[in-house]
Amino acid sequence: MGRVYNFSAGPAVLPEEVLQEVADEMLDYKGTGMSVMEMSHRSKAYQTIIDEAEADLRELMNIPDNYKVLFLQGGASQQFAMIPMNLMKNKVADYIVTGQWAKKAYQEACIYGKANKIASSEDKTFSYIPDCSDLPISEDADYVYICENNTIYGTKFKTLPNTKGKPLVADVSSCFLSEPVDVTKYGVIYGGVQKNIGPAGVVIVIIREDLITEDVLPGTPTMLKYKIHADNGSMYNTPPAYGIYVCGKVFKWLKKMGGLEVMKERNEKKAKILYDYLDESKLFKGTVRKEDRSLMNVPFVTGDEELDAKFVKEAKAAGFENLKGHRTVGGMRASIYNAMPIEGVEKLVAFMKKFEAENMK
Repeated sequence: MGRVYNFSAGPAVLPEEVLQEVADEMLDYKGTGMSVMEMSHRSKAYQTIIDEAEADLRELMNIPDNYKVLFLQGGASQQFAMIPMNLMKNKVADYIVTGQWAKKAYQEACIYGKANKIASSEDKTFSYIPDCSDLPISEDADYVYICENNTIYGTKFKTLPNTKGKPLVADVSSCFLSEPVDVTKYGVIYGGVQKNIGPAGVVIVIIREDLITEDVLPGTPTMLKYKIHADNGSMYNTPPAYGIYVCGKVFKWLKKMGGLEVMKERNEKKAKILYDYLDESKLFKGTVRKEDRSLMNVPFVTGDEELDAKFVKEAKAAGFENLKGHRTVGGMRASIYNAMPIEGVEKLVAFMKKFEAENMK
């Protein structure tokens, strides 16, 4: 049936030319006579792959030398435990809860110490980002935690919280590499790659060196110590080798496209097409407070569950996949990550206009 427009929140759309390149190298990677999937992670060929991937990511994000880049496994969800295990020296951390993943991270941190929920937007179904300019940051907090872009609810921190000098830890899974970022404002930036960068199975952790120490919570498994992975160049055990290889290809694609400034412009343009339509539509409406809207995940509803279901079904038949909203919120959600071409969004809006004309009573 050919390629569809895939609006999945993750695993999500990847650049077509990257997929093509990966396919071309599937059986024989650069004359090695084998696939990267079959290659020893201790081989020279593989070492080059992971080194280049790190170098390209450092260049794209302008990552300072005093930050380590780790390619790990266990998804973003494993970081919910790994962060407190490694960083909770005083056993206190402050959490800003703006969605389901921030909430899960907060609940996990409660196992390891005193996690304080210092702000939340749960009162309005996570449809906004609370004011974080002057929060009651705990004096002895080891870090302040946010989920920067909320995949399910479609909100994004446009201004980082004032952490009053405490390290900021941010889950950026669904906005990773979608715009330029000042790494120095964070202690830890991490994210699962399956939304904007590569296949599921890799999580990238960018962590300031002073936060990597031997001093971790008692009982922390060896595999969950940042120091072990940092000291071994993400090769303490067999890394998610093939996933890292695909991520590396996406980094090269991003560089070729012109880097994160260009991606931001493209993403703003794409999102504007969809949000402008939602703002004028009589049938569909966005669910997020305007100033907090995500460029990556756009939730919307008709206000009628049956009509929502009809829309998702007809959209699928027309070649628009994965538009059903998350099961916790219903409605629809279009995830328009870096690899979603602008014509995908234009065609979606044209389809929505047609649907609206046919279904307005």
